[in-house]
Amino acid sequence: MRSTPREKGSSITRVLEIIEAVAAAKEPLSPTALAERLEIPKASAHRLVQTLEKEGFLQFGLRGGLLPGERLHVAALNILRSSRHKALRQAILRQLSEAIGETCGLAIPDGLDMLYFDRVQTNWPLQINLPIGSHTPLWCTASGKLYLASLSPEQLERVLPRLPLQRMARNTLTDLSALRDDLARVREEQLGTDCEEFIDGMVACAVPVRDADGELLACLFSHAPVIRCSMAQLLEFVPRLRAAADELEAVLGSAAALDEQR
Repeated sequence: MRSTPREKGSSITRVLEIIEAVAAAKEPLSPTALAERLEIPKASAHRLVQTLEKEGFLQFGLRGGLLPGERLHVAALNILRSSRHKALRQAILRQLSEAIGETCGLAIPDGLDMLYFDRVQTNWPLQINLPIGSHTPLWCTASGKLYLASLSPEQLERVLPRLPLQRMARNTLTDLSALRDDLARVREEQLGTDCEEFIDGMVACAVPVRDADGELLACLFSHAPVIRCSMAQLLEFVPRLRAAADELEAVLGSAAALDEQR
């Protein structure tokens, strides 16, 4: 016997529940599946989804499932930037940057790019300027490869054919088979690397920052010009990166716990 969809809450509450469900879903949900999951009338779900799509908060993927839209991405990024834990997050990044002597920051996935949403710049006269808000490719950056390696095999095989695999620098992997092999190594080591693959003369590495469920939340990276720091030298700081990632996970975990209590 089918259960009757519950009638509860205001339209505003339902809108927020829809946004929350779409953002948390591991696979894009159809409006019908969304209605069933939230136990709300299908007609109401379809109407609210149409409004959210029109306003840019949601969008439909290639297979018809719902995905976060541009306005939702922007809102999430602004929340991350302005959270009450921003000062502590910056303190962790600054301490790490001073210990390594190179620029450190956090990147999050944004479609087929990675987005720099926080960073601490080194004080060296020679530095690589990739400011907050920069979009970088997935296939040739340390953070991008770390994100790709975090995807399920099914998700990865849907994404890889859509990557342009353009040659960005002297060591860019433009062969899909070679990239798959490198991603297998990244997945095993939980360490993304970029040895002059994105920018000639730059090396980078990245480690995961995970949420309470073990899912990738952000990528903690460091990059440097090879004239000052080789790939081998940068990799010597990976233990420091992992320790800082643990600190960031604790900070973000405590924020989530406080939000759940409210």
